[in-house]
Amino acid sequence: MTGKAIRILTVDDHVMLREGIAAIVAQEPDMEIVGEASNGAEAVEAHRNLRPDVTLMDLQMPVMPGLEAIAAIRAESENARIVVLTTYEGDVQAVRALKAGACGFLLKSSVRKELLETIRAVHAGRRYLPVDIAQEIAIHAAEEPLSPREIAILELVAAGKANKMVAWELSVSQETVKAHLRSIFSKLDVTDRTQAVTTALRRGIISL
Repeated sequence: MTGKAIRILTVDDHVMLREGIAAIVAQEPDMEIVGEASNGAEAVEAHRNLRPDVTLMDLQMPVMPGLEAIAAIRAESENARIVVLTTYEGDVQAVRALKAGACGFLLKSSVRKELLETIRAVHAGRRYLPVDIAQEIAIHAAEEPLSPREIAILELVAAGKANKMVAWELSVSQETVKAHLRSIFSKLDVTDRTQAVTTALRRGIISL
């Protein structure tokens, strides 16, 4: 091996995934795991202390979620190279991660096949996105995104709340809720509440 090994920090609240990644990396002479963290707050501290070359970051974690941790790490170290690990393949989720400062996006279902390639690409200064997600981003790039209020309404709808309850929880009229739903349907190119929720979940606009 020439040069130093790629130093990797793994961040995920599931021990099994961290152990699985460690097992894959252990077979590579040009890589080493230098630290692990189980939530975003631990990740920020670990990155500050270890200064890894590449950080593998889950998004859904307790204490501090991944997006906040990515932003915090990048605020301290603008050259930090972070790869998001997620079970969600939505384009909106990927765009949020990239805007927060991630350099790559990898589905947990693809870790066994694509982890090493992703780490090497990001370490070399390139971005890494699965082809399917990159295509989804391109398809929806010109579309108007849902507003924060529309997302809030859709999250309540996804939780099974009727318009009356949504209106009450958000302190707006039912007519306002209906108007927002019409806008949501139009933006997502769907015709009813069930399709809206399904599409929003698939694309990572909302999560349950």
